[in-house]
Amino acid sequence: MKSKPSKKKSTPSLKNGLPGPGVHGLRELPGLQVDGYSLQLRDKDGFVGDQASQTAFRELLERWRKRRRKEGRDPLGLSHSRNLSKKELDHALQAKKAPEAADVMHGAIEEFAEELAYVIQRFTRQPSWERVQRIVVGGGFPESDVGERAILQAGAILEEMGVHVQLGRLSHNVDDGGLIGWVHLAPPAMLKGHDAILAVDIGGTNIRCGIVKTRHRKAPDFSLAKVVRRVKWRHADDGPNRGSIVEHIAEMLEDMVLYSERKKIRLAPFIGIGCPGLIRQDGSISRGAQNLPGDWESHAFHLPSEVWRRMPMIGSGPTLVLMHNDAVVQGLSELPFMREVKHWGVLTIGTGLGNASFTNLA
Repeated sequence: MKSKPSKKKSTPSLKNGLPGPGVHGLRELPGLQVDGYSLQLRDKDGFVGDQASQTAFRELLERWRKRRRKEGRDPLGLSHSRNLSKKELDHALQAKKAPEAADVMHGAIEEFAEELAYVIQRFTRQPSWERVQRIVVGGGFPESDVGERAILQAGAILEEMGVHVQLGRLSHNVDDGGLIGWVHLAPPAMLKGHDAILAVDIGGTNIRCGIVKTRHRKAPDFSLAKVVRRVKWRHADDGPNRGSIVEHIAEMLEDMVLYSERKKIRLAPFIGIGCPGLIRQDGSISRGAQNLPGDWESHAFHLPSEVWRRMPMIGSGPTLVLMHNDAVVQGLSELPFMREVKHWGVLTIGTGLGNASFTNLA
């Protein structure tokens, strides 16, 4: 039986049994300002961003397939579009022996690209986005050939619309962006004498937990920060409630601590949690967590406290658990590569559409 990380009942510098001076949802960092995030715009059909999510793409693809079914056979088979894997969609797009399937995919991609371009145009009309020069796109969608093609087409459409903004993908694995970004939010004093931090990325479909080596001695700007171990739980397949999700996150974190002990990785007593929605300074969620199971916006629910109670100590120090918006964290993973751009943003295309905009002050 595996032993769990040591937990002490008495911890210094704690108030009301919770970690001390941490502020959640920070907007101002050294040399950087978070202009806005979790922007929610409405039109007659609801939230504008919902039109450019991975969920929206699959619904759109299903409509294209239904039109084909009326004419005869569906070239993509019997499974609903929401149940097709990214590999299956990419295969259909590239299938030279099944041109009808490729035609359906191309049609859906083109229509989705138009929707994405429309959403970006709407965003750039808002004060927090109007000066954005470059947008990096993360989330699960861009890691597929289908997603990459849609983003390229959206970029071309934006140019035709007169919206001059560059679109690009994350510099690293999309599963890592929501973890790596935490090295820029962890208090610098906590990183001294340690090799790595723990980070959690919560999405509407998956939850990722990982060990991020800061490698700040080799690159003080964290441009070489690296995820050395990551696990992903597709919670949407299990249909858990809010409480069981918290328990599973704690188990994932405890497993990371044990792994670090075996590999002699010196963990800082810090856990960063990226979560959809607007994060208050006290670590609660005010809105935007509708894609998560259960009521995450309840005043009675405080995720950082729930996690801390299960892991009050990492190593010999009291744990600091901070929470921020997941798109902000993913955007911060690109910070070392955005120094030449004054105003920039990030879109995360997943179950929903996450977004954040930044200004470099240095």
